Amino acid sequence: MIPFQPDDGAMTTSGSARDLAFLLAPGAGAPSSHPRMQTFARILSRLGSVHPFDYPYMIAGRKTPDRLPCLIDAHRAAFFALRQIHSGPIVLIGKSMGGRVGCHLALQELALEEKVEALVCLGYPLCGGGDASKLRDQVLLDLKTPAMFVQGTRDALCPLELFEDVRGRMSAPTSAHIVEGGDHSLLVSKTLLKARGVTQDEVDLGIADAIETFLKR
Repeated sequence: MIPFQPDDGAMTTSGSARDLAFLLAPGAGAPSSHPRMQTFARILSRLGSVHPFDYPYMIAGRKTPDRLPCLIDAHRAAFFALRQIHSGPIVLIGKSMGGRVGCHLALQELALEEKVEALVCLGYPLCGGGDASKLRDQVLLDLKTPAMFVQGTRDALCPLELFEDVRGRMSAPTSAHIVEGGDHSLLVSKTLLKARGVTQDEVDLGIADAIETFLKR
């Protein structure tokens, strides 16, 4: 089984937005079938066609992710499979690990002169294992592709003060959307939602609006 089927699971919207395609990569523990990943696919479908895929270790039923080079190769295979059916702009968007691997792919493909239009990271895992001494920042500092980060204020894998320090040292154009009270999956507690008088659906639509604004720039 291959990690990406171009005709399976693609979500589309109407109009000229179809010219834009999102390659949606999952996090380490949540495949494309996970309800949260399905939510991300749904909100992105307002902006363009959405093409989810899974890494080979997920398809094989293993819980431990492959090493980074293997993940990048799988991500590249999904990217080129999408390129076979879509000639317009492609945005790499990923949840946690999927966003990090997308950053590595964008950096490598730039060297090969294969253009990635933009990157969107949903909960970038800046600190390996939540350890602030193990920053996954070098790929961000090397990036040239415009990148957007959607981060929650309760995300232990990406303390905002560390994130803003790294972002301030990046040379690529960047944007950030901060989800107040959001965890690593950008979910807000029911208590805080009630206190703010909003729903999780409204929070998620706010994420989609922020991504749309970033892409229009």
